[in-house]
Amino acid sequence: MSHVPFIVTTDWLAERLDDSKLRLVDATTFLKLPASGYYDIWSGKEAYEKGHIPGAVFADLLEDLSDTDAEYAFTLPPRKEFIKKITELGVGDEDTYVVVYDQGAQVDSPVVASDWASRLAWQLRYEGLENVAVLDGGFPKWKKEGRPVTTESGSYPKASFSGGRKPELFVNKEEVKQAIDDDNVIIINSLNEAAHKGEVNTYGRPGHIPGSVNVFFGDHSDSETLELYDDEIIRETFEKAGALDPDKKVITYCGSGIAAIWNSTLLNKLGQHNVAVYDGSLTEWASDPDLPLETDK
Repeated sequence: MSHVPFIVTTDWLAERLDDSKLRLVDATTFLKLPASGYYDIWSGKEAYEKGHIPGAVFADLLEDLSDTDAEYAFTLPPRKEFIKKITELGVGDEDTYVVVYDQGAQVDSPVVASDWASRLAWQLRYEGLENVAVLDGGFPKWKKEGRPVTTESGSYPKASFSGGRKPELFVNKEEVKQAIDDDNVIIINSLNEAAHKGEVNTYGRPGHIPGSVNVFFGDHSDSETLELYDDEIIRETFEKAGALDPDKKVITYCGSGIAAIWNSTLLNKLGQHNVAVYDGSLTEWASDPDLPLETDK
């Protein structure tokens, strides 16, 4: 079949819910920001068991699809391990397509973004699977519209996965260091303005990577309708940051490489495909006292 869009609507998914070629994946993960200090994170498996979109299987980003032996949460796992887990869920490169959704960006927060879903979609693209989409508005929008919900676990036949890894979608801290003084690279901090300015200290040292511009990942959707703003509005936001220049490379980062991928996905949607994600983000960067941070205080 033809490639699915980067982002799909609830109407689009509802029309295809019974399609045998659909692989629907719930990637819910929970993050809660405390008054100070590092955030709490936990798996969305229990929430999935309490209710999800019919047919969906659950993908555990925290426990199964990250390197649990790594120093930082949500570090990319070894390719072999990722492929083993994801093909067991029925996701692979047969004549199928994948739609990923989640239950929201942050606990007790008005922020609207499908960032957890976009994280899994990005991991799939990184490993070489192209036909994957993210559900705009996710499970909250689906429920708000009165669409069907079930507690019955979904399942698909085991899949195969033969795509090749796309290293251009990923950067490490050394590549970010080199990019700081490179006029051909736009570095985007996807956290909120207070974090960017250094007014809060979540990662041990406050501030942003020098030269990076702030595009908050939560500014792209309507908090009432739970859906993305029109492309023209989102395009204007990224144009102000210089991120849609076809001659520039874009690097996005955040706290742990989750929110950054919502920004990178939207850049892809707008036609900017020269985008890489700094997976370690500020969790890794701020822990190294030799790496610079700037504040606007």
